[in-house]
Amino acid sequence: MELTITGSANKLSVSDEVFGRDFSEDLVHQVVVAFRNAGRAGTKAQKTRSEVSGTTKKSKKQKGGGARHGALTAPIFVGGGVTFAAKPRSFAQKVNRKQYRAAISSILSELNRQGRLKVVDAFEVDSAKTKGLVEKLSSLELGNRPLIVTEEASENLFLSARNLPYVQVRDVQGLDPVTLVGADSVLITADAVKKIEEWLA
Repeated sequence: MELTITGSANKLSVSDEVFGRDFSEDLVHQVVVAFRNAGRAGTKAQKTRSEVSGTTKKSKKQKGGGARHGALTAPIFVGGGVTFAAKPRSFAQKVNRKQYRAAISSILSELNRQGRLKVVDAFEVDSAKTKGLVEKLSSLELGNRPLIVTEEASENLFLSARNLPYVQVRDVQGLDPVTLVGADSVLITADAVKKIEEWLA
C-alpha cells in the first residue's frame, strides 16, 4: 500500500502488515493495560494488627464494661491494624514481543484508516521556540493532542514542545501504545515510517 505525503506529490510505499492490518481491540487493550501496569510502583503497604505498634494486652476486663474487646490493635480501633492490609507487589503482565509489535501495527493501521496519520518528508524547527512550533502545527490541522514522531527527535523540537501540555514528541525508539492511542492525530516523518516498518516487519 501507499501513504500520501503531505505537501508533496510523491507517495510512500509501505507494508500492508504494518499499516494495513485489521484492528484488534482486544489485543490493543491488553497491551495498553500491560504497558500502564508496568509503570506502577506497587509500593503501597499497610500494617496488619500483628504489625502495628502497641500492646496486645486485653484493654479491659471481659465482663461489666459493655462491649467485650481484646487488644486495641484490632482493626475496629483508631490506630489499629488493617483487616486486609495491602502489601508491596508487582503489577507486571506478560506480553510477548510478537503481541506488542502486532498491537503497535494495529494502532497505526487504524490511525491511517481514520485519516489521523499524516506523513511529511521532514519536520524540524530552526530554534527552540514554542511559538515557531505552534505556527507549524496550526497550519497542519492536527487537533488538540498531536503526536510528532521523527526518526531521532532533535533537541530543538523537544524543547519547543516542552511547554505545550498536549503536544507529544517521540522518536521511533520511544514510541509506545499509550501515547499512540491518546493522540488525536500522529504526524510522522518519512524516515520514521521506514524505521518503524523495519522494526515491526
